[in-house]
Amino acid sequence: MGYQQKLRGLVLSTGLLTTALMGTMAWAADYKQAPMLDAQVKDGKIPAVEQRLPEKPYVETMIDGVGKYGGTLRTTILANGDQYNLTRTIANELLVRWDPQWKKVVPSLAEEFKASDDATTYTFKLRKGLKWSDGQPFNADDIMFWYEDVFMNAALSPAKNPTFTVAGKPVKVTKIDDLTVEFKFESPYGLFIQQLAYGQGHLPVIYPKHYLQQFHEKYNKDGIPALLKANPAAGDWVALFNSKISLTFQPQFWQNLQLPTMNPWILTTAYADSDRVVATRNPYYWKVDTAGNQLPYIDGITWAKLDDPQLMALKMTSGEFDFAFRHINNATFKSVLFDGQKTGNYKFVDVKDLPANDAVILLNLNSTDPVKKKIFQNKDFRIGLSQAINRQEIIDLVWVGQGAPAQVALQPEHELFNEREATQYTKYDPKAAAAVLDTVLPKKDAEGFRLDETGKRFTINFMVADVFGLSYPDVMQMVQKYAKDVGIDIQLRTTDRARLNTMWSANEQDAYIWNCVGGLSEVYTDPRCYMPFQKADIFFAMKWSEWYSNHATGEEPPQAIKDLMAAYDKVNAAVTDDDRRQKMKDFLNLSADNFLNIGISRPMPKYMMTSTNLKNVVNGIPITGNLWHPAPTLTQWYFDKPTK
Repeated sequence: MGYQQKLRGLVLSTGLLTTALMGTMAWAADYKQAPMLDAQVKDGKIPAVEQRLPEKPYVETMIDGVGKYGGTLRTTILANGDQYNLTRTIANELLVRWDPQWKKVVPSLAEEFKASDDATTYTFKLRKGLKWSDGQPFNADDIMFWYEDVFMNAALSPAKNPTFTVAGKPVKVTKIDDLTVEFKFESPYGLFIQQLAYGQGHLPVIYPKHYLQQFHEKYNKDGIPALLKANPAAGDWVALFNSKISLTFQPQFWQNLQLPTMNPWILTTAYADSDRVVATRNPYYWKVDTAGNQLPYIDGITWAKLDDPQLMALKMTSGEFDFAFRHINNATFKSVLFDGQKTGNYKFVDVKDLPANDAVILLNLNSTDPVKKKIFQNKDFRIGLSQAINRQEIIDLVWVGQGAPAQVALQPEHELFNEREATQYTKYDPKAAAAVLDTVLPKKDAEGFRLDETGKRFTINFMVADVFGLSYPDVMQMVQKYAKDVGIDIQLRTTDRARLNTMWSANEQDAYIWNCVGGLSEVYTDPRCYMPFQKADIFFAMKWSEWYSNHATGEEPPQAIKDLMAAYDKVNAAVTDDDRRQKMKDFLNLSADNFLNIGISRPMPKYMMTSTNLKNVVNGIPITGNLWHPAPTLTQWYFDKPTK
């Protein structure tokens, strides 16, 4: 038996080596590939597997053991505005990542990383030989392209992503050599590594320079006019560039099939092109299992595009899906899905849900309507509306008793659980609510609705999208009634996620309902519901969050909000765990004082459904808005028996 075989046997039998160390091991002579790639290698369309893998591939630990190649994973996705589902399923490749238990950050695309003692400087060494999905090299030049030509380009990034800023100052990224980059901040940033392990960590590694430079004025000024002529919907090179790759938290791979990625599967049918989305394995994927088999095991994935979560649940019970999670993973559908396990050939898998609240009323504190802006920013108005809501009745009638009345707050098991923040203004008390609202909007019309300072009925146009299977339209119909009882006119506007996304990105909404992250440890890195913080899908004070990222943009907030932001800056700057914990406690107390959003219910138990034929599935895997799921472990899923 050779040395490499003996070493591999030691790993399999004892599990002595950590994921980080295993990520540096390689057995080039033993590498194997999926049978579906054999013909492409034989025909010379792609190189042999050992030439496609990096010098030291990431070695993924297995849950049930080494798997089998083959099969197509059938799952589902909402037909409008649910491209995030694709990101969470197959796009979670970062410089560093959380381990499957969400206990520590380990190297990923980066083979090594280190931080300076003062938490200002972070150095990353990439794996040698990494390749994009089109076979072109991935190296430090791609990260520098993102930094110099996208992140620091005022036209493409007028507001800097907060993951890469501290106290309004952007990071400075330097290329050390072809495989090494340094991220340096002007002040301490003790949470940077943890931030990179979440979804926002995508940004430095989703911009393939060799492909995207053709759409960038700096590199192809003479060729841009012809490209614009071929893409008439783009008015200038900035719009053209943005159409090829998203500048938010996810790559545009879900729509631009030509965009090279580092993901395990690559799309062959785009999100908007048919009644289903299709992906096939990336032959240049850079991870292997403990036996040297190139991952992923599953050949491809299909997502059935459906308009209705009820139809998703029905198709799951009839055996049409191998996996489902989003939109049907709560009490609304649980009894039907539980009864359908035998006919659908699936089982329930526990999911540890981490949000701070399942349903949050988000008033637009930066409304473009000056009258509404003034009222929404009045804390007493938010208090009055909160006290008018019968949370327990909503929980009992809509969510069959699953949940508990709560504001946006840490879950009780967290060491920094803040009782005041969780429970303030949650008692159903219409009389108290009316008394508080009388101090804000004392005058009423003949129908009992409150009038604003101009003498007009004060009306909130509330946008409602039926997402996450949380029955938001039903919830808001009840909130509408409670609000009417205290003289507040709420008009519901049903929409889909795509339209809502367009509205909140343009700061056009009065209010909407969504869930909120930050229920457990991710509160440290993602405080988007505790303060104005520009991220993903929570926009209740967009102009303030823009100012927080870059004081030259957005709108300067009042002193109370600036104090809240300064408190979070101290959390970010803390170098030791003890200091960070105390600073977070101070921040949460200040957030409770400001009471920016109105929560309805603490998260209810969640679950997902997987085929009984699927193996290497983590039971109890955590999920939150930025901790994408099941992407970190999906590459090791396999079918125990062949599938069509």
